[in-house]
Amino acid sequence: MAKGGGGNGTDGWGQYLGQYLTIPVVNRAVAGRSARSYTDEGRFDSLTNEVQSGDYVIIEFGHNDGLSGAVDNGRQDAFGDGYDTTATVTEADGTTQVIHTFTYYLQNAITALQAKGAIPIVSSQTPDNIWNGNIIAAGPRFVGYAQLVGQRTSAAYVDHYDYVAQAYNAYGQTTVTTWYPLDHTHTSPTGANVVAQAFIRGLLCGNSVLKSKVNAAGQTVPNDCL
Repeated sequence: MAKGGGGNGTDGWGQYLGQYLTIPVVNRAVAGRSARSYTDEGRFDSLTNEVQSGDYVIIEFGHNDGLSGAVDNGRQDAFGDGYDTTATVTEADGTTQVIHTFTYYLQNAITALQAKGAIPIVSSQTPDNIWNGNIIAAGPRFVGYAQLVGQRTSAAYVDHYDYVAQAYNAYGQTTVTTWYPLDHTHTSPTGANVVAQAFIRGLLCGNSVLKSKVNAAGQTVPNDCL
């Protein structure tokens, strides 16, 4: 989603979204961040201060939110989907810290944005270039967590994972693999554009009022409603 992706010529899909909408897009995604680290760095606070009533805010996390092992990496969330669930993690210097769940961080951010009059949209994480036979492998737990956050906050939800998987399955593994020059996570500009198109398709097939802002080019993105 972030500008520059993982470096070395990769890019995030947020950079390609604006060509399909009638309104300007400001990409505040930052590479390598999780719901927790984006919160801890004050980025959600800055975003909340920046938005105006009526602004749309697309929120997508998951790739960097997994457990990190014995030593905390500053990004992992507490395991589970409970708002009040916590975990205690050990830092590299031996100190400990209490962390919260993916759903906790996103629900707090969405509630604050809604209080400003903004319109959050929860988007599930996109697939990695990992296949199960001839189809993209099933999504991780953060896909379900994102959907749950949308339900709990009454925010629109886009199943970006499944819409990207639909697009990737149509192109096939050989073609899709050419869009991952660095690793199985970060896309080339061509791949990022396909991922942006998949978001637009999911948006058009959902109930978000943002779909009224999809332009003519967006109306013709490939694939069908799931």
